[in-house]
Amino acid sequence: MNSPERERIVVSVGGSLIVPDQIDVDFLARFKTLVLAKVQRGFTFTIIAGGGKTSRRYQEAANLVTPLSRHDIDWLGIHATRLNAQLLRNVFVGYAHPQVIKNPTIDIEADEPIIIAAGWQPGCSTDYDAVLMAKNLGATRLVNLSNIDYVYDADPRTHPAAKKIERTSWPEFRKLIPKEWDPGLSSPFDPVAAKEAEAIGLEVAIINGAKLEEFSKYLDGESFVGTVIS
Repeated sequence: MNSPERERIVVSVGGSLIVPDQIDVDFLARFKTLVLAKVQRGFTFTIIAGGGKTSRRYQEAANLVTPLSRHDIDWLGIHATRLNAQLLRNVFVGYAHPQVIKNPTIDIEADEPIIIAAGWQPGCSTDYDAVLMAKNLGATRLVNLSNIDYVYDADPRTHPAAKKIERTSWPEFRKLIPKEWDPGLSSPFDPVAAKEAEAIGLEVAIINGAKLEEFSKYLDGESFVGTVIS
């Protein structure tokens, strides 16, 4: 593991955290405080925004008027991530690279400690974009901030006896999720992203973004609530 003085952490922030219904100003303020505290210690961050309810509302509204292709549904979702990413870039103004990165495979020249990124192209989730960004930047750790405490061996909403998983391997994790990605898929981590993360040896931590203290503990190498896949 790299030392904090050199390590770049890729963070995928679920749209459900940024815009659970209305924009969550309290979450954004707490997230900014935590990230800047870690920047002071030498960490650098690449933060990619999800689309959340903004994405779903646009997709559903458009589809009610004109039935949409998967391609068009994807593009609406991508633009929602870009709006949320622009919000994050403004939140971190003075610390963030001035451009929102929309293509995770391009050469990125940034002296700033924070890079903000968004969705790329149809057929890709922001999970997959985040993995490609980690590969591009040589990051070895990716944090997926979502709305769950752990990955479970079954859906706890329909299986009350589902067991939480604190640490697992990519082959074991991939047995738990669908093989294909689809827009709106409910999975702790996109199947295509999981396959690529395994191929490049990336460690992914799934952490509940409502509990940012757990994110902080993970970065500091302490025991935390969440799931590590490696």
